[in-house]
Amino acid sequence: MRAPDFNPVPYASDKRYVRDQVSGLVWHRVSYRILFADTDRTGVVYHGNYFRFFELGRATLLRDAGFPLRQVEADGYVYPIFQLGLDFFRPIDYDEPIFVHTRFRELAAVQVAFDYIITNAVTGSVLCRGFTRHCATNRKGRPVAVDPITVGIFQRFPQ
Repeated sequence: MRAPDFNPVPYASDKRYVRDQVSGLVWHRVSYRILFADTDRTGVVYHGNYFRFFELGRATLLRDAGFPLRQVEADGYVYPIFQLGLDFFRPIDYDEPIFVHTRFRELAAVQVAFDYIITNAVTGSVLCRGFTRHCATNRKGRPVAVDPITVGIFQRFPQ
C-alpha cells in the first residue's frame, strides 16, 4: 500500500496546527519521540502502541482547545471507541521523532470520529494513517448526545 501524499505547512501563527497543501485540510500536531518501551523484539513500534499515539493526538487536540479529557469525564461523558482502523506504510523505529496529526472526521448525534496521520518529524514521510470512532455515553455506558463543548470545538476547528 502506498502512503498518501501529505505536505503539512504551518497554519496561521499557531505551531500546533498545520495545513496539508495536498488536501487543504487543517490538522492539529503534537510531537513525540519513540521510547524503547514502545517497541517490540524487532526494535520497531509494537502495533498496539499506534493507538496510544492516536490517543495522544486526540487528548492533546482537546486540551489545546481548552477542554481536556479529564474535564470531559468530570462533566459525565465517556467516549469509548467502537471502531478503529490503521494503515501501516513504514515501521517506526526506537528513538525516531514523530508528529501525530489529528483532526475531527465527523460529528453525529451520539458519535464523534477522528482521523490521524503519523509522520517522521525530520523527513516528513508518512508512516501510518488511521481513524477512531467514539460513542458518547454517560458513566453508566448508555448512549447520550455528544457534549456541547466537544460540539463547539468541532464547529470551531479550523477548516
